[in-house]
Amino acid sequence: MRILHTEWSDALGGQEKRILAECSGLIERGHYAAIACREIARIKVEAHKQGIDVFTFPFKSTSDIGTIEGLVRHIRGNAYDIVNTHSGKDSWVGGIAAKLARVPVLVRTRHLNIPLRRNIFNFIHYLPDMYISCGENMRNTLVSKCGFPADKVVNISTGVSDDFFNVKRNPTLKKKYGLEADALVIAKVGIFRRVKAHQVTLKCVRRVVDELPNARFLFVGDGPDREEMEGLARKLGVAEYVIFTGFINDIAEVYSFSDLSILSSLSEGIPQSIMQAMAAGVPVVATRVGGIPEIISHMETGILVEPLDHEALAEGIIKILRNSDLAASFSEKAKEFVLKHHSMRIMLDKTESLYRSLLEKKRNENSSN
Repeated sequence: MRILHTEWSDALGGQEKRILAECSGLIERGHYAAIACREIARIKVEAHKQGIDVFTFPFKSTSDIGTIEGLVRHIRGNAYDIVNTHSGKDSWVGGIAAKLARVPVLVRTRHLNIPLRRNIFNFIHYLPDMYISCGENMRNTLVSKCGFPADKVVNISTGVSDDFFNVKRNPTLKKKYGLEADALVIAKVGIFRRVKAHQVTLKCVRRVVDELPNARFLFVGDGPDREEMEGLARKLGVAEYVIFTGFINDIAEVYSFSDLSILSSLSEGIPQSIMQAMAAGVPVVATRVGGIPEIISHMETGILVEPLDHEALAEGIIKILRNSDLAASFSEKAKEFVLKHHSMRIMLDKTESLYRSLLEKKRNENSSN
């Protein structure tokens, strides 16, 4: 199969990493997969590193005629079987271009657990042959709250690469990140955006270090809110207990010396950072939002807290760090769960099977007409 992914975003978060993983995985299985994105997109750089073909277009707006025309020529000229769109702007121009180019199959992957308005003004939502959600909760939102036909939405959760299942503990790496050897490391991995609610984590720091003086918070990532959060850490008087690492490509290395992984988000699909931590054997405390309860069973594979409740977040952190047996139990059960349900192989198997079935169905329809 020949597959083109479109992506407007210039970030490099879970969404973009899933696209890269899918492309790489399907290329290894003998298919051709490429990415269409903006010139400034960080996914372009990572794709080149992985040997994935990239084609750049402006993607200026949802009605960017120039990009639509360029994509139509590109899709026709490269005889793609499938176009898979992802973000808002590229789903408009990519979806319209795919239909004008008469590509056999159009798919959209929905990464956010935010409702889509399906009406005549948002006609783009009627064009895809199938929607892929990244969590069952997300699928339910599209079907029950947004009016998408149940047979047009399938859940394929993001897979975790083998690198994370094979992480070995390496506490000596703490020094590389400015941490003392005896530090209890609490990792928060994710892009600095409002929805990630980094401020909630910062508000729990004082309570945690009062109980556990050697606890340190490692904020891994970059984004538009980073500078504001660094300022808030100083304002709250907890800056000495928090390290802002910036973007780190090797998250597996971070988990090799982390004692805990946390997520204080207000909304999520199925967050890769948490699944990666679970695969690496790092216990987790996360908010009970979106698809997170699908992967964390409270007090079985981790601890769930309500969003915006920094006191509950602090209590969950302290409970795990003070109880090594509980932490070990969470880690073992969580790793087993992710391996069984969310490996990269499972994601690629489901995606490949879906693409094949959609393509076969379309070919049968065309042959009968």
